[in-house]
Amino acid sequence: MLIKKSILLLSLGLSLTLTGHVAAQQTAAGKYNFTLDLTQVKDDKVQVTLQVPQLKQSEVTYIMPKIVPGTYSVSDFGRFITDFKAFDKNGKALAVEQLDTNRWKIGNATNLSKITYWVDDTFDADMSENAIFEPGGTNIEAGKNFLINTFGFVGYFDGMKQIPYELNVTKPEGFYGSTPLVATSSTATSDKYLVPNYMDLADSPLMYNRPDTTVLKIGKADVLVSVYSPSGRVTSKPIADNVRDILDAQRKYLGGTLPVDKYAFLIYVPERVGKSGSYGALEHSYSSVYFLPEMPAEQFSSTIKDVAAHEFFHIVTPLNIHSEEIGNFDFIDPKMSKHLWLYEGVTEYFASHVQVYENLYDLDTYLGKLREYIATSRMYYNDTLPFTEMSALVLDKYEKEYGNVYQKGALIGLVLDINLREQSQGKYSLRDLMLDLSKTYGKENSFKDDELFDKIAELTSPELRTFFAKHVEGSEPLPLEETFRKVGITYQPVANESINSYGGFTPGFDREANKIIVAEIDDMDAFGKQMGFQVNDQLLKFNGTDITTENIRELIGERLQQMKPGEKITITVGRKNAKGKLKEKKLKGKVTAIEQQAVHVLTPDPNATEQQKALRAAWLNSEV
Repeated sequence: MLIKKSILLLSLGLSLTLTGHVAAQQTAAGKYNFTLDLTQVKDDKVQVTLQVPQLKQSEVTYIMPKIVPGTYSVSDFGRFITDFKAFDKNGKALAVEQLDTNRWKIGNATNLSKITYWVDDTFDADMSENAIFEPGGTNIEAGKNFLINTFGFVGYFDGMKQIPYELNVTKPEGFYGSTPLVATSSTATSDKYLVPNYMDLADSPLMYNRPDTTVLKIGKADVLVSVYSPSGRVTSKPIADNVRDILDAQRKYLGGTLPVDKYAFLIYVPERVGKSGSYGALEHSYSSVYFLPEMPAEQFSSTIKDVAAHEFFHIVTPLNIHSEEIGNFDFIDPKMSKHLWLYEGVTEYFASHVQVYENLYDLDTYLGKLREYIATSRMYYNDTLPFTEMSALVLDKYEKEYGNVYQKGALIGLVLDINLREQSQGKYSLRDLMLDLSKTYGKENSFKDDELFDKIAELTSPELRTFFAKHVEGSEPLPLEETFRKVGITYQPVANESINSYGGFTPGFDREANKIIVAEIDDMDAFGKQMGFQVNDQLLKFNGTDITTENIRELIGERLQQMKPGEKITITVGRKNAKGKLKEKKLKGKVTAIEQQAVHVLTPDPNATEQQKALRAAWLNSEV
């Protein structure tokens, strides 16, 4: 599952106070007035019109983003702009010079009144490389769907990111704009939004189509689930019903209330893979955009639940805790923050920890998740690379190490949480530290990158400053064995374990039949041979229970493992006969245990002390 991140900040809600603040800025400096006309699509392009704010300089440079926060790659949204023109108040064309892919210089700017250009979408643009990751891209399907990541349509004048924006969307009748923004006015054919500055606008995606939406009330917050599925087979209500429990768990985990009034899940379900070849999500401060393949309803809901658990937690960080590099992001030549361990790592840690803390996971499931973090981090990434160095240079030198923010980054959060709980006899946690940092800084104030570790040590203890120096700024591996021992969990980097075999064949998936199949049998073990599995067998039933993509892990990982070696087992398969007709066949055998070498094994220590058990109980919100 590929998840790319957007780390844009600041409030998007247009309360009366904020609207008044916008109006005051308009009086002093004017505003950008943009119009996107979704009713006049030409060659898969939408025209953008800008009525410019009053300018005093003789020339200005209009900028489209080269890089957007969190995607950690060059996007060059200027390459999707064509027919860029500038006009004075009499409609006379002004001289325009395109400086590079993303910048246009306009002369005689004191007379500049209007700019127009056409935007091509990224979803089906003709490109052989550097395709845009779809959740961070744009889609233009006349009369069907418009996915508007605003940074793909709207830019700013150099040095003028901080003045307000008015965004007007002319929409086809019957279309609805799903967005975290609150429209200041809306009719059947148009919507108007006021946004304080470019950072907030770029953090505000919109999706326009005929509505399929469900609104959840989570505490005092309204959570919008909006789906566009061309086939109509994926709809919003089952997804909303499925994510309700994780969102409510997160509300409880954060102290009972959420720091947002409105949040939007914008979900695009394609019928085929996109140009980037990836699926996943991109989060914003008050919303997240998803590009996920069509799959059975239960499986789709389960997948989005796992992704949403991470995305939704970004309402904490970096919304309320962020560095100067993020608070005033440079869209042309950005300097990256050293603290991806915080923005992505702690967020990922919370996303899994909340599920065990609020009883959505059992202990074995959670330990399995932690085991995945360790194994993936050690197998695919450089464990001795200082995390702060990787973060600062993630756009170029360490681009391939970025994925470790969701693996080792989560483990950094784990070690911090347990250390904080140990120092406080279970009374102070990583969640408490994040709340204290939010109070110290908040969404309006940025911290200095080089000062964060010292501030955390000031709020907690000098020992944490030493931890950061060794394991986050330094190259020493995380002290996982020592950390798990504190909560009565045994960590073995390598161990032999006995498991009940499923057969050892290579599984596959028959999309047309929607069945798991036996893909290869070259490495099939003795149990598989005893059962008689054959290539292309469809797995239909396990001891009478239907086998699906949703329950296969439970059947093999839990029910099979709970059986005793020697017990009788029946697996029903679908197999073609000599005439090519599919017939059910029952394969019978006896459960067979096999020894295998396992890595990064985590198990509760049966000899844990009362102190270790008490700390584990505080960490997991469980009984001692």
